Amino acid sequence: MKMLEGKVAVVTGGTRGIGYAIVKAFLEEGAKVALFGSRQETVDKAIASLKAENAAWDVYGDCPSLTDYKQVEEAMQKVKTHFGKIDILANNAGVSAREPLYDYDPSAFDKVMDLNVNAVFYCAKAVAPIMKEQGGGSIVNTSSMVSIYGQSAGCAYPASKFAVNGLTKSLARELGKDNIRVNAVLPGVTRTDMVAALPPEMVARISAGIPLGRVGEPEEVANAFVFLASDKASYITGATLSVDGATQV
Repeated sequence: MKMLEGKVAVVTGGTRGIGYAIVKAFLEEGAKVALFGSRQETVDKAIASLKAENAAWDVYGDCPSLTDYKQVEEAMQKVKTHFGKIDILANNAGVSAREPLYDYDPSAFDKVMDLNVNAVFYCAKAVAPIMKEQGGGSIVNTSSMVSIYGQSAGCAYPASKFAVNGLTKSLARELGKDNIRVNAVLPGVTRTDMVAALPPEMVARISAGIPLGRVGEPEEVANAFVFLASDKASYITGATLSVDGATQV
């Protein structure tokens, strides 16, 4: 039996990179998936790509503004109406930045925190009553290795991921009584579009600092989401799982 057979999942930021890999992995493991993206055209493109791989996959798309709680709540209700339930939420949408403090526009800092923290809270708040009513569920948040180490510029991103870890641990304690598990995955350097666009010599230099000698693949991060979302992780909650090749920054 597949690990997510009969489950319904919502994946935010599901149109590319790690998010797309999560959607695909969930579908491969038997889940029905609602993927959220920032624009309808990217949502439609992602769904078309997935359907081209397997026409039998049951995937649905939407593009609510994740920084608008009303839109998030309405989108979650639409998923429930469409599929009948929501078992899994993968809070993956996020934005990064590398500006040094001296040049950091406060509005840019707010933008990072809004999508990386507020949206995680909004999605969890909107989906928790649905999960509680049906007897439980699993929320898996995308954090980052920089939530442990920080980074040399762009302080909003590690600050936001520290906050995601805090939300994860606190919500795990609060929602455990409702059989809702909450965990986080902390990816390291992963071969997303940004890394793929780097010169090979730069990727080699980055890889040299990783004990496993290479950057991670989106599918490897997605596998952690599958496990934490599944019943195989039924006694795991409040965990922050690093998927970074033992990278030390």
